[in-house]
Amino acid sequence: MKTEPTAWGQDVSDEPDSRVAARADTRLMRSLLIGIFLFMAIYALYFARAFFMPVLLAFLLALTLTPIVRLLRKHGIPEVISATLLVLLSLCVFATAGYLLSGPIIDLVNNTSSIGQKLTERLAQLRQPLEKIMQISHQIEQLTETSQESGIQKVAVAQSGILSAAASNILSAGTGLTIIFVLSLFLLASGTMFYEKIIQSFASLSEKKRALRVVYDVEREISHYLLTVTIINAGLGTVIALGLWTLGVPNPLVWG
Repeated sequence: MKTEPTAWGQDVSDEPDSRVAARADTRLMRSLLIGIFLFMAIYALYFARAFFMPVLLAFLLALTLTPIVRLLRKHGIPEVISATLLVLLSLCVFATAGYLLSGPIIDLVNNTSSIGQKLTERLAQLRQPLEKIMQISHQIEQLTETSQESGIQKVAVAQSGILSAAASNILSAGTGLTIIFVLSLFLLASGTMFYEKIIQSFASLSEKKRALRVVYDVEREISHYLLTVTIINAGLGTVIALGLWTLGVPNPLVWG
């Protein structure tokens, strides 16, 4: 069967090919747009990690403590009171751990020079073959510097002080911890408000029940996982600290 030419001088059989090519171009453009969007999202999250990381940790802490809040609510304790008590307890645990670790960390920092000297003495035998290589590289650097033009002006970049860097780190850590505990308090005190908002988006009663069951299952699984990981890490750290204390290693809490 012959194909009839159209008014434009083209065959009807060429139209499906053009449609297929247009669909392929559309899929390619959609894939490129999705890739660009994902790249921009990851780029934005990387530079906004100082804000998103505390928010993520706050949600994880709230998911971990939500079953406890729900259990206390069954015993007649309101969410606001139980959430406040749990957040304060978490803050006390964190502050106690920081206080216990502050002394050993300060001692470790103060003894850095002595530890480095001991390591230098023990690694003296390994340094002998490396010293020759260092001397050769130093001579090469001197020859390179002397071969450069004398009119070149060197600009030295001043390093920021240790105290300013430490103050900046402490300030950012304090801000992150404040966001974590305050946001966790609001999430826990809100109770089932977020779950009700999710359920209201479904039309039928069966879909609402299914969505509520899925939300509770996800919450329970995440909470159990985080509690299990926390208990395992705490037990492992305790065992390591006790073993190092038995062996006479200084500051076993830091390494545990």
